[in-house]
Amino acid sequence: MNTMDNLEKQLICPICLEMFTKPVVILPCQHNLCRKCANDIFQASNPYLPTRGGSLTSGGRFRCPSCRHEVVLDRHGVYGLQRNLLVENIIDMFKQESSSKPAPERKEETPMCDVHEDEKINIYCVTHGVPTCSMCKVFGAHKDCEVAAITSIYQTKKTELSDGIAMMVGNNDRMQGIVSQLEEACRVIEENGRRQKTLVCEKFDQLYSILEDKKRQMSQKVTAEQEEKVNYVRGLTRQYGDHLEESCKIVEKGIQTMEEPEMALFLQNARPLLKKIAEASSTAHLEKVERGYENMDHYNIEFKKECKALRSIDFIQDDEDEDEEDEDGEAGAEEEDVAQTVLGGTVSIQPSAPQQINSSPSAVKSVAST
Repeated sequence: MNTMDNLEKQLICPICLEMFTKPVVILPCQHNLCRKCANDIFQASNPYLPTRGGSLTSGGRFRCPSCRHEVVLDRHGVYGLQRNLLVENIIDMFKQESSSKPAPERKEETPMCDVHEDEKINIYCVTHGVPTCSMCKVFGAHKDCEVAAITSIYQTKKTELSDGIAMMVGNNDRMQGIVSQLEEACRVIEENGRRQKTLVCEKFDQLYSILEDKKRQMSQKVTAEQEEKVNYVRGLTRQYGDHLEESCKIVEKGIQTMEEPEMALFLQNARPLLKKIAEASSTAHLEKVERGYENMDHYNIEFKKECKALRSIDFIQDDEDEDEEDEDGEAGAEEEDVAQTVLGGTVSIQPSAPQQINSSPSAVKSVAST
């Protein structure tokens, strides 16, 4: 009998706590359920799926009540699960074996009444919700109460407990689904945050690139005028140097002539020397650099407005916020010289046109000429 009792325990459904009723379905985790119990769990876990004739007709998922393994079903629902014919055959053999043998005498340990110690508890007080004995109903504390057969209440409460277990299993599945959704939301938020930070960095890198290009262009413009002026001044330096060298030679030759003792020879050499001295003393043929020619202050830069525009860089606001900002900024729009356009985190800065500076070589020479 111990063997049969152990076998019966193996054939108990974990949902209804009764022996499996056919058909018996086998889950992917190899645990077994009555098809009706599996359908009850499935409906509790998927309350919003369409049903037809009391059974689900579309796919969904629920968890095995024995091991919590997630069972994914197709559009056939629990009817798509494979039947466990082996368990069904064992149930048939067990029932035949049980019916062919006389029922064993079991010593039922029925609890006794606390008030009437010789009376068994055999009825149920509906009014107070407690089991009691017949004597309590006739003469005792429950004589005015509503009572019912304990067997019927037993079946009712057992059904309620089974339904409650199935409902809790469904609630647990829903809670597990919420936890999974929240964890997925955290993962998506972190991924989106990393992607948006990357986009922000890319936008600022583009802005840095524009500034670097503009800096290079403006620096090249200053460098071009610098080289032009330096080359021009160096050319004048060579001209004045050549003139100075020629003057030094004339002075040296004049000193030698001054030492000539022969008057006729002195006079003969002095005339052309005086002519050379007169020519060398004149620098009218040499160009002169006008005062302030070396000044480069006309390349003055003022970035107050641009800095203000850069500091105002921000993400795109909602439509209502943008409308309010437009209304507030209408009064000073005419005085704003910097056009600021925020597009996806980028700012397009259009400064007012700088004053044109004529730094061509012809203009520099005309200023330097005397």
